[in-house]
Amino acid sequence: MELIQQYQRLGLSEALFSRGEAVLAALEDRFKAIDQVAEANQLKVLLAMQEAKLGANHFAATTGYGYDDDGRERLEEIYAKVFHAEAALVRPQITCGTHALTVALSANLLPGDELLSPVGLPYDTLQEVIGIRPSPCSLAEYGVSYRQVDLLPDGGFDYEGIRAAINERTKLITIQRSKGYATRPSFTVRQIGELIDFCKSCKPGVKVMVDNCYGEFVDVIEPTDVGADMAVGSLIKNPGGGLAPIGGYICGTKECVDRCAYRLSAPGLGQEVGANLGLLPALFQGFFLAPTVTASALKGAVFASNLFEGLGFRCVPSAGEARSDIIQAVELRSAEGMEAFCSGIQSAAPVDSFATPVPGDMPGYDSQVIMAAGTFVQGSSIELSADGPIRPPYAVYFQGGLTWQHAKSGILLAAQRLLDKGLCTL
Repeated sequence: MELIQQYQRLGLSEALFSRGEAVLAALEDRFKAIDQVAEANQLKVLLAMQEAKLGANHFAATTGYGYDDDGRERLEEIYAKVFHAEAALVRPQITCGTHALTVALSANLLPGDELLSPVGLPYDTLQEVIGIRPSPCSLAEYGVSYRQVDLLPDGGFDYEGIRAAINERTKLITIQRSKGYATRPSFTVRQIGELIDFCKSCKPGVKVMVDNCYGEFVDVIEPTDVGADMAVGSLIKNPGGGLAPIGGYICGTKECVDRCAYRLSAPGLGQEVGANLGLLPALFQGFFLAPTVTASALKGAVFASNLFEGLGFRCVPSAGEARSDIIQAVELRSAEGMEAFCSGIQSAAPVDSFATPVPGDMPGYDSQVIMAAGTFVQGSSIELSADGPIRPPYAVYFQGGLTWQHAKSGILLAAQRLLDKGLCTL
C-alpha cells in the first residue's frame, strides 16, 4: 500500500499530505544537523557505560532498603559521567520533574534563605512548591523567600535587574531552560552559561539550579558543563528514552547531590537506601536510547513549526530558529483551535486513539488544561503529546514522538483537524 493511502486511512487529505512532503523536503539540512548531535550524544552515553563497566549483573532487582545495590550505583555513575558532574541521584522514588525540583530546592535552601529566578515566573506546578501560589508545605511556609526578575521585552536577560536583585540572602538561583506554559524563548545551554557566569560574578558561591526538563541531549553540552551546580529533570521526558516508567534525576556537585539524597530519603541515610524494584533494565536502556529518541522529537518540533507557520499560526520557536528543547508552542487563537489540534494528536496515538481530549482541572494549575497523550507511560512527554492551559494566547505545546515518523503523523493529523474545522486553509 502506498504511503498516501495509509495516511488517508488515518483521515489525512491528499492535499495536506503533499504540503507536508513539500515542507519536509526543505528540512534536509536541519535534520542532518540534528542527527549529528544525536550521534555525538550517543557516543557520550556509550562511552560512559563502557567506562563504568556496566554488566548484565547490574540489572538485578532489589527490594526493601535496597542496600548494596550495585546496579543503582552504576546508573548514577553513568549519569554523572554523561553530565560531567561530580555526582548524580537517579531514582524511581522521584515521581516526576516537579518532585525532583522540589527535592533539589528544599535540600539546598534553609529558613531565611532567598530563592531567585532571573528568568521570570517559573512553570505552573513549581509556583506552589515555592509558595508564589500558597500551598501547604511550600518553601514559603518554611521561611524561604522568593524574588524574580522578569525577562526583557525581547526575551533577553535583564542583567542590571538581576544584579540589583542578588543580595546577602540570595542562596540559590533557579533557571528554567524550557519555556513551560509561556511563549518566551527557551534558553540554549550557552545562554544559560553566560547567565550563570554573571550571577556568580555578582555573588561568588551562590548556587545555581537548572530545570533541565525537555532539554537533555538537544545539544552536545548540558548545564553542568557551563557551571550549574545542579541540573534536574524527569525520566519520563528525554533521558528516559520512552522506556523509563517513572523517575527523576539530579546531577551536580557532590555537596548539592548529597543534600538532595538526604532530603529524598532521610538524614543519615542518603543514597544508601532506595530499592530499584526491577526497573534498572528500563532505566539503563532508556538512557542509551535517549539521544536518538530526543532527535526524533526534535525533528517533529522543527517540522511542526514549519508546517503551522505556513498555515498562518505563530510558532515559538519560529520555523528558522535554533532549538534548545523539544517543545514547540503553536498559538491557535482560540479554545476551539486548541481542542482541534489536540484531537488530531490523540487520533494519531497508539494508545487511546479513540478518546477525545477535553479541558479539565489539573492539580498544580490555575487554569483548565487540555492534554492529548495516548502514551505507553502515563504522562510521558517524550512520547507524542500536546497540552496547554485554556487561556490567551491559546497556545498548545507539542512535544515528543518516540520515532520521527510517529511525530510526523501526529502533526499532520493535528493540522487536518484545524482544516476540517475551518480554522485555517491550505
